[in-house]
Amino acid sequence: MSKFSDYNFADQRALIRVDFNVPLDKQTLEIKDDTRMRAAIPTIKKILNDGGSVILMSHLGRPKEGPEDKFSLKHLVSHLSELLDGKQIQFADDCIGEDAQQKAAALKPGDVLLLENLRFYKQEEKGDEAFAEKLSKLGDVYVNDAFGTAHRAHASTAVIAKFFPKERRMFGLLMESEVASAEKVLHSSEKPFVAIIGGAKVSDKILILENLLEKANDIIIGGGMAYTFFKAEGGKIGASLCEEDRLGTAKEIMAKAAEKNVCIHLPSDSIIADKFANDADISSSVSTDIPDGWMGLDIGSMACDMFTKVILNAKTILWNGPMGVFEMECFQHGTKTIAEAVVKATENGAFSLVGGGDSVAAVNQFGFADKVSYVSTGGGAMLEFFEGKTLPGIAAINE
Repeated sequence: MSKFSDYNFADQRALIRVDFNVPLDKQTLEIKDDTRMRAAIPTIKKILNDGGSVILMSHLGRPKEGPEDKFSLKHLVSHLSELLDGKQIQFADDCIGEDAQQKAAALKPGDVLLLENLRFYKQEEKGDEAFAEKLSKLGDVYVNDAFGTAHRAHASTAVIAKFFPKERRMFGLLMESEVASAEKVLHSSEKPFVAIIGGAKVSDKILILENLLEKANDIIIGGGMAYTFFKAEGGKIGASLCEEDRLGTAKEIMAKAAEKNVCIHLPSDSIIADKFANDADISSSVSTDIPDGWMGLDIGSMACDMFTKVILNAKTILWNGPMGVFEMECFQHGTKTIAEAVVKATENGAFSLVGGGDSVAAVNQFGFADKVSYVSTGGGAMLEFFEGKTLPGIAAINE
């Protein structure tokens, strides 16, 4: 594979797999959050500045039965033009076929062509070789800049690379920095390494917890998943979220951690409510003695203090998952406190990586995105990377 920044794209048509799977307003079809689009701009600009042209391919949403207007990438054209300083964007109403072929063949240096949604074809998700080959014919060079889909063995992310010689397939700038940041945390983390794992379910995070037991010094567990651990240890958790079928798993994780001298920190106290709503009656409680009918929806003040101490001692931090129901104002204090601690540790020289949809949403909501070392764009992909899995989109370029 070639290194993107060293490659000269002059007179080359670069076929870039981007992740433009952005949320659209159901009524107006306007873009609600353009983070993923903005993340791809440096890669596109480098190619155009070199004197190359760009063919962009992406999926959008989950169309079930072929083309549907609400999933069309044409809704992204005018905003993409704005992000590229008013450049005119050509649009092909298909990703393969005559229109796409003719427009791609006619591109001049500096031109940008956006293809229609890849998932209008079932072959994309099936990883169909013939479909991947048709796509590959549109460009001279293949650039994968879609970390968010790197964990899928789809035609445009994993299969297509084989139709380009090694020196003409590469990661884009976003993908390069995603992989470098993730590898830094997983394979060359400075100690102490603190992992903060939150979210609702233990079952979603078992594999990442098990893999982190080999790497981290401290693991902070918050969010709904903490109550499964408390119940496994015989605590009273009231009506808090609990996965009864994972109590054994929680016990095993605790035992393995003790064996490996990894310190697991659970929130000693909780902010509790009598219903899952912002206007609930709210109180606080020791996390192992929550009254019947009450549920833990955030970490309490003692937990905030203890977790902050652990985080401020860290040299490497991975944060995946919130500490409570931060979308509701009454239960966002814990997640915000943790975010503030991660920011402070970063200011003190720690390397901090935030990933996973909810944690990313939280740092954006609190205005901290530019105050941590790296914010990952790939939720599922980052999770699988930290579970120790090989991601097809990365393997395809490296092979």
